[in-house]
Amino acid sequence: MDQLVIFEALIYVLRPYQKEAVTNTLVHFRKSNDSAVIVLPTGAGKSLVIAELAKLAKHKILVLTHVKELVEQNAQKYKSYGLQASIFSAGLKEKSLQHQVTFASVQSLSRNVSQLDQFYSLVIIDECHRVSGEDNSQYQQILQQVRTRNPNLKILGLTATPYRLGMGWIYQKHYHGFVRGEADSPFKHCIYELPLRYMIKNNYLTPPNQIDPAVENYDFSSLSTDSFGRYSASDMNTLLNAQTRATKSIIEHLIDLSTQRQGVMIFAATVMHAKEVLGYLPEQCSALITGETKSTERDLLIKKFKNKEIKYLVNVSVLTTGFDAPHVDVIAILRPTESVSLYQQIVGRGLRLDDNKVDCLVLDYAGNDFDLFSPEVGSKKPNNDNEPVQVLCPGCGFANIFWGKVDEQGKVIEHFGRRCQGLLEDIDGDSQQCDFRFKFKECDACGAENDIAARQCHQCGGVMADPDDKLRAALNLKHAMVLRCSGLSGEVFSENKLKVTYFDEDGASCSEVYDFSNQKSVFVFHQLFAKRRKSTPVPAKWLSAAQVTTTDLIAPDFVIAKLHKKFGWQVSEKLFDYQGSFRKADKS
Repeated sequence: MDQLVIFEALIYVLRPYQKEAVTNTLVHFRKSNDSAVIVLPTGAGKSLVIAELAKLAKHKILVLTHVKELVEQNAQKYKSYGLQASIFSAGLKEKSLQHQVTFASVQSLSRNVSQLDQFYSLVIIDECHRVSGEDNSQYQQILQQVRTRNPNLKILGLTATPYRLGMGWIYQKHYHGFVRGEADSPFKHCIYELPLRYMIKNNYLTPPNQIDPAVENYDFSSLSTDSFGRYSASDMNTLLNAQTRATKSIIEHLIDLSTQRQGVMIFAATVMHAKEVLGYLPEQCSALITGETKSTERDLLIKKFKNKEIKYLVNVSVLTTGFDAPHVDVIAILRPTESVSLYQQIVGRGLRLDDNKVDCLVLDYAGNDFDLFSPEVGSKKPNNDNEPVQVLCPGCGFANIFWGKVDEQGKVIEHFGRRCQGLLEDIDGDSQQCDFRFKFKECDACGAENDIAARQCHQCGGVMADPDDKLRAALNLKHAMVLRCSGLSGEVFSENKLKVTYFDEDGASCSEVYDFSNQKSVFVFHQLFAKRRKSTPVPAKWLSAAQVTTTDLIAPDFVIAKLHKKFGWQVSEKLFDYQGSFRKADKS
């Protein structure tokens, strides 16, 4: 038996990136108690990193996750070193905290937090993107209890998807020197991240073979999403009910391409859609798993699928994490995906290495149009024609990734970034986010630049008026005019004066004059337009009216003018970078 244990322990030799992840963790926690995250793609072997860290621990530690399959998988990897561990999971019919290392289901342990009455030095959370900052969440209940015995508790998370729509980035700062989330993000630092491209290039994962299906695809572009980019099930069902012929054609195409394949995972949009899909598949070798599937039935179906008794496995948002079936060599996506991270997570189900597996066929029948190797931008995609673009900060030089648009030559013509994400470090090693803002609104009281959604000035603390309130107030005034601004023009006159005219979609316009021989007038013009240019975010410095290229200036979204008895319409306010309930003009 001892010989067998030694032999098994020799099987698992850490890959270079796994060693680096472990080293980064040790270095981080030697100098800080701040929570940390390791980001590894699906199939990168997070369980081996967890096992190595658990083996190195000198005190009791907890390893938490949300499904029993991962509890069992992580425990098995640790035990392969010839070490003993406890398991605390109702689904695995074992509840013990006896050994130095315990692998636990968060659901089971959160119902028994009173048993956590000993000192734990470290809590490792697998699939940590599921952690929320809410005090009453299951994860937080456990962490709060453990902290009563150890206020300096160290917390490490591992995930393949550090960004989720509806939640945002799960960590605030990245070890490569940029900001992702907010100060209240569940984790403080990302201390290691490995890109998917590296894994495939170095033969740690199976190459994906992405094929554009030559059949009728689903078109979800007519559906609207919520503020987090998510589609409603009822909207998708309505659309899919009108496309039953497309579903039949898609499944026939899928079956044809999968003839010589071993395992096919199908990701459906809704439960109703999944049942329809299942009806077109060969009955004897197909199965469906949804959130409604009973645990015992789910376990049996997964076992049959892993044993290749089932070839086609249809699911609805339940097998994107904690599922390990290396023989899968076809991924069929029949649902819209909300982010690059989720798309990578889905495709990752088919990228694990396996005997005689050459590639994984990836068939996207939903027109998601995601590049598998694109970086996660970290916000809802504004429009279908947007793509990730690189934008250099004029202040610190950091290369930001934002949603944007490019021309035929690949030049960025527009982006939707607000603030530079670069981190600046002082001589003491403390870091703070670069304060350069690409889009901003000025405080009326002190002139400081604030985020376009800010309600309180970060500099003077003054309350900032809601742009919608300003527009409503102007629309209710008898002698006020609101232009839904679609562009502007400029004209130099009287040697050093610039007349700027704003116009709306219907031809209405109003103008204002900037006198470049007047220092105050020049200051106001620079405050408004120096950083609002189409060609570059680098602040301009104009010495005369003639130097201003007005075609390069970004027009405001709304212009409010008031009627003066003597001088007619006078511009009283301009609203830039507007985000609110009123429709903006098409400036294209």
